Amino acid sequence: MTEVWGILNVTPDSFSDGGRYVDAGAAIAHARRMRAQGADVIDIGGESTRPGATPLSAADELDRILPVVRALVDEGIRVSVDTVHATTAKAVIDAGAEIINDITAGEHDPEMLATVAATDARIVLMHSRGLDVLVDTGYDDVVTEVLEHLIERVGAAEAAGISIDRIIVDPGFGFSKDAHDNWRLLAGMRRLRSLGLPILVGTSRKRFLGDVLPEGADATERDAATAATSMLAAQLGAHAVRVHDVASTVAAIRVQHLVEEAADDHVDNDVAIRIEGVRAYGFHGVLAAERAVGQEFVVDVDLSGRFGRAVESDALADTVNYAEIAQKVVSVVEGEPVDLIEALAGRIADACAALPLVDAAHVTVHKPNAPVGVPFGDVAVSVSRLNEADWTL
Repeated sequence: MTEVWGILNVTPDSFSDGGRYVDAGAAIAHARRMRAQGADVIDIGGESTRPGATPLSAADELDRILPVVRALVDEGIRVSVDTVHATTAKAVIDAGAEIINDITAGEHDPEMLATVAATDARIVLMHSRGLDVLVDTGYDDVVTEVLEHLIERVGAAEAAGISIDRIIVDPGFGFSKDAHDNWRLLAGMRRLRSLGLPILVGTSRKRFLGDVLPEGADATERDAATAATSMLAAQLGAHAVRVHDVASTVAAIRVQHLVEEAADDHVDNDVAIRIEGVRAYGFHGVLAAERAVGQEFVVDVDLSGRFGRAVESDALADTVNYAEIAQKVVSVVEGEPVDLIEALAGRIADACAALPLVDAAHVTVHKPNAPVGVPFGDVAVSVSRLNEADWTL
């Protein structure tokens, strides 16, 4: 399920909650609340990225955030730190932070990528055009240009020594993009997934969400729209979403997850498999001649189960191997003799129902040469079995 990262701004001037958590005690208490509400990661920032914000030195940034990082790590809370300064990154990683979230993708500080490379931490590489979020917002094709920029920055990170499994990308909603660009970027999430890397999406309380609210609405009134866009991002494959209001987004993503599970259940059980006319020679029957000479049996197998994923995946692991089913039928028919084809059909059904992904097996055994004594078209017995393992409580 998509991770939810709770935003913790230890700043006096962030655009939506500046000053509320600048005190370390208040920041730690809020982080605990977000964790209790379901946040997987707490993303701590000490320098505001709002338009016109006062730049902060790395030393001042560390003074704000380091006590908070240490306290949360000591409590076993996963921590990401939002910083563009390599010295800050080094200090917080040493204190236990798992992730560095750099809104310039390592371009602001030339030491950033090498600093992270020397550790085990992960890094978020975000698309932007500098630190000014309003600068240069013209795009011919925003999705293509963001994709190309991220490819270049991922290459730079790898060249610096950061392994690909430690890289997360962020398309940078709200950074150097107008409202239309942001909506197009959200709609183009599937194209961004072509990178094959985890994607972090941060739409929380961004200006473009004001499009769905009354004019003049406060930034904190954008939380419902944040939850909606975060749920859409999750549906489109986001690895994580970064939000201020954790509770509403966790609930939205859980709804999305439950709907997907229900859809998967429906699809999984919407495929039936039939193998018809498997022929094998056996020595089954009540009469001595049947046991001595034997005869041909013809078997039909119908299986229901969780095979629907194979429709999209085209993977044998998501269905059953038809050759394996046929071989099981032949093995049972050629195996230990029984008097009645009812018993034979039951044994075949038991063997087929026990296969992975199978919920139920319906088996029909035909005995075309049965010693009936009069002309007949067919003699057949059908038996159904459930996969008992699926019904064990």
